[in-house]
Amino acid sequence: MPTNPPRPYILLVDDEPNNLFLLEELLAGEGYRTYAAKSGIEALAAVECELPDIILLDVMMPGMNGFEVCRHLRENDEYNAIPVIFLTALDDEESRLTGIEMMSDDYLTKPIRSELLLLKVRNILKLQKMRQQSFQKKLQKQIDTAWNVSESLTEKFRLFVPDQFLQRIAPDGLDSIQVGNAREEELTILFCDIREFTTIAENQDPKQTFAWLNGFFEHMNEAIDRHHGFIDKFLGDAIMAVFDRTDHHGEDAIFAALMMEENLQLLNDTYQDALITKPIRMGVGIHTGLAVIGTVGASSRMDSTVIGDVVNTASRLEELTKTYGCNIIVSGQTRAHLTSELPVQWHLLDQLKPRGKQQIIDLYEVTATAKKSLSHNWQAVETLSVL
Repeated sequence: MPTNPPRPYILLVDDEPNNLFLLEELLAGEGYRTYAAKSGIEALAAVECELPDIILLDVMMPGMNGFEVCRHLRENDEYNAIPVIFLTALDDEESRLTGIEMMSDDYLTKPIRSELLLLKVRNILKLQKMRQQSFQKKLQKQIDTAWNVSESLTEKFRLFVPDQFLQRIAPDGLDSIQVGNAREEELTILFCDIREFTTIAENQDPKQTFAWLNGFFEHMNEAIDRHHGFIDKFLGDAIMAVFDRTDHHGEDAIFAALMMEENLQLLNDTYQDALITKPIRMGVGIHTGLAVIGTVGASSRMDSTVIGDVVNTASRLEELTKTYGCNIIVSGQTRAHLTSELPVQWHLLDQLKPRGKQQIIDLYEVTATAKKSLSHNWQAVETLSVL
């Protein structure tokens, strides 16, 4: 089913329930997501739970007034860039000056004109988007020039940490990378594992295994990269890949898996008899859900990674390909996320709770509708789904 882009989240802070109700109704009508806080303390707690895109903040409140709330935000490195619009009955010059001192983005006096408020909100969100695009260009430039290293060394660095990770874990350039830099978002995870790898490897010279295994990874990476994914980790003979293209990561992962099957056949044809005595087989598990992308480890040794139930579930689906005797298992969550019909056949294998899980998951075997090479056609199908 098609999914809408994330709605901007606006935190409303006012001790008057009627004011909160009117603001919620007004902003909901424009498609914004809101949360109503009735005090300054409640507002700060809400910010800790989820960063809002904008805060609409009353000034005169019992306990902690709006100016104090704004001061706390501006003194916190994590929250100081959140746009704040004061909505207040205070119309004197001293109060306005205080609002400016608090580095608010605007100061509107009650009664508030609905048209003016909505225009202010739209403009701030638009400006945020423009700044983010400008920041991404700046980040790319910083990545290219960081540490004053040569261009070739910078390219080598990207081989270890993909650009997709750097955009998330290095918000202010490479020097800003630290343990705990993270962001939650919806992703599709693909796990791939070679069948009977231990049996194959124990009957070979390690150099032979190394040669065909790197050939396997090269062929799989080609399919993943071509369909807008990136490899998070090589886990021995397994691969964990991430697909994050907005609204299309489910399709991307399935297209990649089908091309991986095709590339595996090419690999088997290349290495048959030379390095392997029987065809290499693999299993693929695909699942969609929320995950956190960021850095983990210690201050002296860290790694970029993806953490979340979606990762564990995708891994378990890959393991289940052995049980059901198939090559690709896709979860019902991934199928529900698709925005277009795909040139594939769906076969419902089962409905079960994977080990350690509470939620029942639909398991689908996915195969291409044609036996001939489809990889040249998938890009056309994919392009149509975007239009």
